[in-house]
Amino acid sequence: MISRRRFLEVGGVTAGMAVASHSLVAAAAVDSADDASLPPSLAQLKSRKSEATPITRQERLERQERARHLMSENALDAILLMEGTSLRYFTGIRWWGGERTFALVLPAKGAAFYVCPAFEEGRAREQIANAPGEQPDVRVWQEDENPYQRIAQGLKERGIASGKLGLEETVRFVFADGIAKAAAQAALQVTIASATPVTAGCRMIKSAHEIALMRLAAQVTLAAYEAAYRAVKDGMTQPQLEALVQKAHDRLGFPGSADVQVGEFSAFPHGSVTPQVVHEGTIVLMDGGCAVEGYQSDITRTYVLGKASDKMKSVFEIVHRAQSAALAAARPGAECGSVDAAARKVVTDGGYGPDYKYFTHRLGHGLGMDGHEWPYLVRGNPSRLQANMTTSNEPGIYIRGEFGVRIEDDMHITENGAELFTPQSLSLEEPFGKE
Repeated sequence: MISRRRFLEVGGVTAGMAVASHSLVAAAAVDSADDASLPPSLAQLKSRKSEATPITRQERLERQERARHLMSENALDAILLMEGTSLRYFTGIRWWGGERTFALVLPAKGAAFYVCPAFEEGRAREQIANAPGEQPDVRVWQEDENPYQRIAQGLKERGIASGKLGLEETVRFVFADGIAKAAAQAALQVTIASATPVTAGCRMIKSAHEIALMRLAAQVTLAAYEAAYRAVKDGMTQPQLEALVQKAHDRLGFPGSADVQVGEFSAFPHGSVTPQVVHEGTIVLMDGGCAVEGYQSDITRTYVLGKASDKMKSVFEIVHRAQSAALAAARPGAECGSVDAAARKVVTDGGYGPDYKYFTHRLGHGLGMDGHEWPYLVRGNPSRLQANMTTSNEPGIYIRGEFGVRIEDDMHITENGAELFTPQSLSLEEPFGKE
């Protein structure tokens, strides 16, 4: 998993060799962490991997049937999926292919079919064998052939010579354009539309199994954070603390990481490329998560090593109350924007407004197989929450030049309200309670 700060470091041209060196130090810190020399808080961690049960083929078949139902409701005749999360969600297939077309076409009626590069057929069939459906229809294309013609031909054979083909939202323009041109050349009256009502419509509502995986992911990340927190020392660098978080996740059985921001750089919600060192009395903000059977956690904890200032404590208390207000406002039928408003009112009433002046981002985002997905808890979003949606709940106050505070937990919309998967942080000085 590439953390936000790692992405900034790799992409920061001006950081140059300093960035590369900084990243290498972090990697070396992880690689050299011998279990025998681990801090006690990490050494005592036990793997929880046995608690995670994989998603089954039958569950994916049920997802495809749900997709077909939503296609009918949204006047779509088929949807097309390419490499990425939605393909994994509906089939279990993990694909990478760059500029070459690999696609699944799932009709509202009739059997699905795949379009695949001929030289990749073996790799494709290995994975398709575990996907829902019997006797898969795989249509291959050679390197000098047009893969979009295979898609057009498949649509025609499925009785979709006219109608709407929904494309998953991450499908690149070059593919969408190629499909549209091939359909026109084949004299098909096919309209390209968005598949989001179907893909997001399925993925937003989590099953009991998905909820269990996400709850475990959140618990694992919080345990990893606590273990790292209890091992932090004055003078520790970002890479050293991040390495502790990563190693803690590893010991708990799942890949995970966190961005660490210190002092004034905690006022950058997604971090800075500037190297930082933890000292007594400074804010430390950790933001990250892990993946459990493909399902993500996203948690932020803010704390102070030693004693916090009165201003820090005051800001933390406002953010804590804002998170609680959002939790109380979240329930089935509530508009997504209203949950953001509940938290933002607390922040503004606390003297850190108006609007986005200090609380600089939306309250939260959907969470599932992607760290950010539908729905979004943001001003102006009239979409209504439904039971078994999952989102982040992450108010923050960021004071440039001083510090920032964010508290983030993963939130589950229940039948009559909402819950957090993990206990709220209650203090800057004891974010995980007393040992």
